[in-house]
Amino acid sequence: MKVKAVILAGGEGTRLATLTAKRAKPAVPFAGKYRIIDFALSNCVNSNIFDVLILTQYRPHSLNDHIERGRPWDLDRSFTGGVQILQPFKGRLDTDWYAGTADAVTQNLSFVRRGRPDYVLILSGDHIYEMDYDVLVQYHRDKGADATICVISVPLDEASRYGILGVDDDLRVTSFVEKPENPPSTLASMGVYVFTYSVLEQLLSEDREMKDSSHDFGKDIIPRMVAEQMAVYAYSYGGYWIDVGTIDAFWEAHMDLLASPPSINLNDRTWVIHTKSEERAPVYIANGATIRNSMVTHGCVISEGAIVERSVLSPGVFVGPNAVVRESVILNDTYIEAGATVDRCIIDKIAVIGHDAHVGAISQVGELRITCIGKNAHVPAGFTIGAGTILGTDLRAEDFSAYKDKVVPQNSKVGYSGKK
Repeated sequence: MKVKAVILAGGEGTRLATLTAKRAKPAVPFAGKYRIIDFALSNCVNSNIFDVLILTQYRPHSLNDHIERGRPWDLDRSFTGGVQILQPFKGRLDTDWYAGTADAVTQNLSFVRRGRPDYVLILSGDHIYEMDYDVLVQYHRDKGADATICVISVPLDEASRYGILGVDDDLRVTSFVEKPENPPSTLASMGVYVFTYSVLEQLLSEDREMKDSSHDFGKDIIPRMVAEQMAVYAYSYGGYWIDVGTIDAFWEAHMDLLASPPSINLNDRTWVIHTKSEERAPVYIANGATIRNSMVTHGCVISEGAIVERSVLSPGVFVGPNAVVRESVILNDTYIEAGATVDRCIIDKIAVIGHDAHVGAISQVGELRITCIGKNAHVPAGFTIGAGTILGTDLRAEDFSAYKDKVVPQNSKVGYSGKK
């Protein structure tokens, strides 16, 4: 039985605000030392799937640099396929920017076909979960399915964000509607599919010729299969899964890791999440520093009198004397100067929070109001940045000159025009 995995990793990720200003969503750092895509890749190798295609599109450079030949995942191999990263291209037959998820696979079908797989896994590169795909494929085989969709139960008030399924007693899919305004059930697609290869090739070939199709698995391929009464089954997944496609979800996923017990046990040696790691010095914690319920990655320095609570610190973060970091996610090499306070923030790489600055706030009621600071942004000393504010990348003191009172009001946008 030959299985090939196709990871869709081209998402622009506009709802992640400045975190995706300079990188694709699957390349966003996660849980201190990882990237989001590490979870899908590690699921593959832990499930003994070593033939993996990664389809990129938007700003792929960080992703390419991270994965390279796939050595950390034991994917630097050619006899079993290994890992290949494919980007849209122009050739003798014009191709173009991918129109949808199905179109991305269609444009690379010659690579998918290579090695003559029996089954194809279609995965998203921006979900956090652990799953044994071998069990999933065996379920697909036992059902004699044309396609199998992984599903979870979600709260009714969140169901409109997902593809929603109806099933019979045998878990055969009887209905499928993408992001309905009035969800008919709470059984949601995870965006993880198994296809019998011959069926997939036929479906994609037909879909390509349909002028009214958006060439998407959730919007077109799956609903058409259900309408034509093909053998589509649901596979119920009972573990932790989250789509970290928004600022709030990204923050919540990190807080879930700090829960007791954590959402995912990153110390589980039977299911290792592999990644490309940097060489860094050990963590240094000065006398009088306080760290509570936090993940602190190698290369961090926590200075005298500093307080870090319920936060995740990526490699190389510096927390200055008497600085406070609470309920925040701090990415690589950020410098938080003496006396600064960071509350409920996501701060991208190599940012600087000036001394005695106060960034973000923790609200006891209502919305989360996560404050997001872009890569290489410098918050001037003594400034207050209100809750829910988004700061763009590469900001300097002159970008804050309009704020004479040194206060940026809550829910503001500075140097950033996109949506949250």
